Formats: sequence, structure tokens, C-alpha cells
Amino acid sequence: MPKLCVIPGDGIGKEVVPAAVEVLQAISSDLEIVTADAGWECFQRTGSSVPEETLSAIKTCGSALFGAVSSPSRKVEGYRSAIITMRQSLNLFANIRPVKSLPRLSPRDDVDMIIVRENTEGLYSGIERSNGEKAIAERVITREASINIANRAMQLAKSLERKRLTIVHKANILPMTDGLFRDACREVAEEYAQGGFSMEVDELLVDVAALKMISDPIRFDVLVTTNLFGDILSDAAAYWCGGLEMAPSLNWGNNVAVAEPVHGSAPDIVGKGIANPIAAILSGALLVQHIWGQPELAKMIKQAVHQTLSQNIGNPFMTNTPHHTRQITDSILSNLNL
Repeated sequence: MPKLCVIPGDGIGKEVVPAAVEVLQAISSDLEIVTADAGWECFQRTGSSVPEETLSAIKTCGSALFGAVSSPSRKVEGYRSAIITMRQSLNLFANIRPVKSLPRLSPRDDVDMIIVRENTEGLYSGIERSNGEKAIAERVITREASINIANRAMQLAKSLERKRLTIVHKANILPMTDGLFRDACREVAEEYAQGGFSMEVDELLVDVAALKMISDPIRFDVLVTTNLFGDILSDAAAYWCGGLEMAPSLNWGNNVAVAEPVHGSAPDIVGKGIANPIAAILSGALLVQHIWGQPELAKMIKQAVHQTLSQNIGNPFMTNTPHHTRQITDSILSNLNL
């Protein structure tokens, strides 16, 4: 029986996560739910954005669904982003961002890429210092983390029968850090080739990759890159699936994962019943596929989402179509082929 730690978080997280849980319960009636707390509001109440009992609950369940977080844009003493805390405390070293064309929504119908982003170090290592005149952030790249993310990218490519791995870096300007990352990724790809799984491996400088993401998105299959580059590229790539409002993600470590819709807490629409739950629902499908090991059930969820969008329900670009959380959720539930 799968167990799921449910963490609504802030803002519309409290609206879209329950919708995703409904869908997961529909395809897995014996799903055990454990609720937990995290986020900016949690910090304001408790002094911690992610209490120890929340981390413990995620570890015990092995999988979690997190809604959204309202991080302040200024330094607040004692506060650290909830999702970054979870990523680093639980060593959720891989961030998986699939980007696939959606019906009636995407500018083209043939985009299907997966961005695999190192999730624990780089410029998000949290090592900063300032004397008031100069501020310095340290970019940390380790061989161990680079090997880990390259292995996860290759494992994913193999399990999904993908054909090309693109290593994205900036080793021409950052030869020591990005050079280490690139070489580790190529080493892992070569090990897989020697073991019988060979795929096309190429590499792009991140600025060129950004251009190709817009001008030629179908040239990408699986991409592997560092933390900041992956953050930016995956947000840009979300254009092809309808924007951040529709983008799912999976923070994935060893024996533990936290699924998370990419969108923010959207305080301007909280309580209006119009938050789109599709990204949260698709994030739940990533748990079903990769963590619970039920690819057919995950496919069922994705097909229900596609059918809902094909019926002009939940399309954020069409103001004359149903765009209420309840309507979208009910449509997806009715389209599940149970």
C-alpha cells in the first residue's frame, strides 16, 4: 500500500494539492495519507519552514506532494526556502522536469523533453557572504553530485527508451566547475555504453541551449545540467507545455521523492476557486510512475488530463472555458479510464 505525505504549503497549494490527492485516491483506493506542514506560513507560526517532524514524515512515507511556497524576496533571519531545505536535508539530488506538448494549449504538438537538473549544490549551495559593499555567492560543483545526477539521467533515459542525452554546461568560461560536471557526465554515459546501453550523447553551452530551447525544441530528448542552469532552462521550456501554471516536477533522491508543481503560491487568486490543479495532478503522476512503479496508472492520469484539455476545460489561455479548480478536477476524474 503506497503512503503519501501531503504538504499543501502556502497560497493556492491548499487548493491544488487536495485536487491532486483526489485523483491519486481514485487510481489507488488504498492510498495512505499523512499530512504535514511546511512553507512561509509554517515559518511564521513555528519558526521553521520545514519542521523536523515534516522531514521525518517524508522519509517514513518515501513520497510527498508539496503545493507551493511564498518565500519573501528579502533576507529574513532564520528563514530558508522550504523546498530548498527539503532538497538538501533529504538529498533530493535530482529535479525531473518533463516538458511535453499538451492539446489545445502548446504552440506545437511535437515537443517531448525531460530536463534532469542537479538539485542540491551549484549556486544554490547557500554559501553567501557580504560586507555591505561586496556580496559573494559560492558555486559548488562536486564530482559525487555530478556522477549522481548523470546516473539518474541515464537511468531515466534507459527506462523510458530515450535516444539522446544532452549535457548542458558553460565549461568554456567555468572550466574547473563546469568542466568537472561535463567530464563526470561523459564518464557515466561511457560506462552505460560499455554495459550495453548506448545512446547519442552531445553537449551544448547553456546560452546556445537556451536559444535552441526556443528555436528548435524537438532537438532535445533528455538534458542533464547544473542547478541554476536547469532552473532557468526548465522554466523557459515550460513555454511549450503552456507555461509554469501547467508544469510538473519531481525532486528525487534515493528511496524518497517530493513531487511539486512548478507554479508559485499565487496570492492574488487564493480563495477564488480558480487555481488550476493540472500541474499538481501531473506532479502526482510522476510519483505514480517513478516512485510507486505504476507507469500504466500514471499514463491513465496523463491521458485524463489530455482529454480534459481537449474538451477545452482547464486551458488558461481561453477565458471563455471552464477554469475553476472544482470543474477541472471533476473533468479529470470523469476522464480516468477506471
